[in-house]
Amino acid sequence: MVQSTDAQLASTPSEKLSLITANTQEILNPEIIQEILEKNDRPLRIYWGTATTGKPHCGYFVPMLKIADFLAAGCEVTILLADVHAYLDNLKAPIELVELRVTYYRLCITALLRAVNVDISRLKFVIGSEYQYSPRYMRDLLTLSTQVSVHDASKAGSDVVKQVESPPMSSHIYPLMQTLDEEHLDVDAQFGGVDQRKIFTLAVESLPRIGFRKRAHIMNPLIPGLQEGGKMSSSDPDSKIDLIEPAEVVRKKLKKAFCPPKQVEGNGVLSFVEHVLLPASKFKNGGVAKFTVPRREAETKEYSDIKQMKEDYLADVLSPQSLKPAVTEALLEILEPIRKAFEESEEWRDVETRAYPPPPPPEKKKKKEKKLGSRFPGAGAGGEREANGKAEVVAKPDGHVEGAGAHEVNVGFKGLSVQDRDAKGGWQSVADNVTLGM
Repeated sequence: MVQSTDAQLASTPSEKLSLITANTQEILNPEIIQEILEKNDRPLRIYWGTATTGKPHCGYFVPMLKIADFLAAGCEVTILLADVHAYLDNLKAPIELVELRVTYYRLCITALLRAVNVDISRLKFVIGSEYQYSPRYMRDLLTLSTQVSVHDASKAGSDVVKQVESPPMSSHIYPLMQTLDEEHLDVDAQFGGVDQRKIFTLAVESLPRIGFRKRAHIMNPLIPGLQEGGKMSSSDPDSKIDLIEPAEVVRKKLKKAFCPPKQVEGNGVLSFVEHVLLPASKFKNGGVAKFTVPRREAETKEYSDIKQMKEDYLADVLSPQSLKPAVTEALLEILEPIRKAFEESEEWRDVETRAYPPPPPPEKKKKKEKKLGSRFPGAGAGGEREANGKAEVVAKPDGHVEGAGAHEVNVGFKGLSVQDRDAKGGWQSVADNVTLGM
């Protein structure tokens, strides 16, 4: 387990600001943060929210390491387990499983922070449904809805809420609630990934319209997934590594991860070093970042910053064959206490099974019934095809057919009018085999 050090705790306003802003991509209204730090009459209050949908993965190390910085800077940090948001996001999490997933997320996040030995005594967990159903919250939500257009609500959620051709109204409510949470959690700043920027902008613009103060917004970068293109996501198993995956699975995923030689952009393995492994190494090296890469037939390389590492990778001094094994071992070292905590916790193992039940086995395909035609035994007398107990068509020696169903046999349903299809039961036979995509 990596060890923390008191040397990482900040005392002066400038030291605290440096910790809060380190490894961030963008900050909106940083003057709000600076003013509170300089007054120094109370801790800065920050919240980070996560919708309890898919299983937390190693990409969660990025916000957790930033939360570790906030705590070291003396901030009060609230983690919102957003169960209502999870339900609103196009039913990603069935309502029956949301409560179980809240427990699972709390256990994962706690173990993740403990894996880097972060003091979580000033960390507070809040469940969204504990206050978001209150009369006061619902009144404020309705008031906010009168000040935000459908267009702006849709735009705000476009990078966060699952997009579908005909979006449900819940996708518009989602960003309004995330905006309102800043007021009801009584924070000075909201923290999240850069993909949240449009919602953060909505909050800055809309909260003052209903008499609430605007907040600062701190954004961390998103790390690429392990496969080419896209971010590390719970919805793509090959793009991410779950916190409790066995070591052999971790090794296999990293071995086949997208990591082309002399390519830095979009390289998920190198990005993981930059945003997770180097920052995490400070907790075991007295505040100094260090990442070691053993190399075959060459001296071991040791890096303290990502700039030199990227230069070596571009120059092919550092190869994928050396980088991948080093990343694998460093990640397994961090994951080992998390995996151990999972295996030793009956509660965690039980809730994992119930919160994420395995999918049902695929249905076996039914064999299509062979149609033997009119020339085989069992056909209707005189070569007639039976339908509802009545002869429909008669096949003649020259190959043409006669009878009430002759036109259907010749051209199929596509050639029939709507009325003809309905009369012949064509629509009914199709409708019986339709499954709604809900």
